[in-house]
Amino acid sequence: MCRVGSVVLGFIVFGLMVLGITVSAATASAHDARTAIIRAPMLDAHNCYPEDGQWNDRLARALATKHTQIGIEQDLVWKRDNRGGGVPVVAHEEELNGGEPTLEDYFFKTVTPLMDAALKANRRDTWSLIVLHFDFKTNEPEHHRAVWQLLKKYERWLTWAPRVAGDAVQALTVGPMLVLTEAGDGQERDFYTSVPVGERLLIFGTVPPVQLTTSDDREVQRTAAISASPETLLPTGATNYRRWANFGWSVIERGGQKNAGVWDPADAARLKSIVDRGHSLGLWTRFYTVDGYDPSQNRGWSDSYNFGSLDAARVRWRALVAAGVEFVVTNQYEAFAREFPRARSGPESIPIFPISQKLRRLK
Repeated sequence: MCRVGSVVLGFIVFGLMVLGITVSAATASAHDARTAIIRAPMLDAHNCYPEDGQWNDRLARALATKHTQIGIEQDLVWKRDNRGGGVPVVAHEEELNGGEPTLEDYFFKTVTPLMDAALKANRRDTWSLIVLHFDFKTNEPEHHRAVWQLLKKYERWLTWAPRVAGDAVQALTVGPMLVLTEAGDGQERDFYTSVPVGERLLIFGTVPPVQLTTSDDREVQRTAAISASPETLLPTGATNYRRWANFGWSVIERGGQKNAGVWDPADAARLKSIVDRGHSLGLWTRFYTVDGYDPSQNRGWSDSYNFGSLDAARVRWRALVAAGVEFVVTNQYEAFAREFPRARSGPESIPIFPISQKLRRLK
C-alpha cells in the first residue's frame, strides 16, 4: 500500500473555467496543438515519488504549491509477482527493495478527487491541470500493457488525440490530465503503432534522441553535446504521437551542472536557439534538472543536478522561462513556486477541493 507520509495537503487550488479547448483537426497545425495545452512557465516536479522508504511527501509538496498547471514525474519499474504477472511501481532504480508504492496507489488514487472535481466543474481553459510524465526505468512489453490498462481505467481525465492512418499531428481533445512518456524501447510500438486506427492515443512520446557521438570519452561527449546545432539536436518535428523534446543540461553548458560557470548572454542565446527550433517543429521542450542548494539541504536529490546555490538555479529558471521552455524541471518545488507566483491560481471564484482525507487513507 502506498504511503504519502505525514504531510497533509489541506486544500489544493486549481483554476477551472468554462472555455472548451479542442484543437480543430481541420485547421490545427503542430504549433496550434503545442500552444493550446501548455502555458509556460510550468513547474515540472522532478522525481516526484518516494525513494528508499523516504521522501513520501514529494507528491503532496508538489501539489501544495497550488500552481494551476504542474508537471509530475513518475519513474516506473516493473515489479514481477510470483504468479507470472506484475505491477508498475514508482522507483528510481531497477533493483527494488519491496517497499515501493504502486503507480496507481501513489499517484492515481491521490489525484482522483482533484481530477473528478475538475470534470464535474467542466471549466476547461486551465486544462490540462496535471502533466504526468513517465520515465520508464524498465520497458518490458507487459509493463507497457499494464500502464496502458491504467490509462484506460482513468481515461475520463485524459487529453487524447485520434489514432489515424498517418503520422500527421491531429486534434487534441483536452482533459484535466495530459500524459507524456519518453522514447524507451518499445514505447512507440506499444503506445502508438499497436493502437487501432479510430481509437484514442492516451500518451505522447518524445522525438527520438540523437546519438551525437559513439565515443566513450567524457570530453568527446561534452564537446559533442555543446557544439551540436539546434538542427542536429532536433532533426525532426512533431507527429501525432511524438509531441515533445527532452534534453539534459549538457547541451546548454559544457559538462552540465557540475561544470557550469557564470550564466552569460551566450548561454541564454544557446538555450533560446534550441527552444525556438523545437517550437518551430511543433514540440514542447524540457530541460533537466535545475537545482541549487547547499549539500546540508539535500532532500534525497541527485547531486549531479546541483548548481551549488539557489541564486545559480534562479538565474537559470528565469532564463528557461524567458526562452519559452514549457517544462522547467527542478527538485526544489517550493523555491520555484516562490520565484514564479504568477503561475498560481488567483481569482477568488476558483473552486477549492479538499483532499486531505484521501491522503490519510493512503498512509
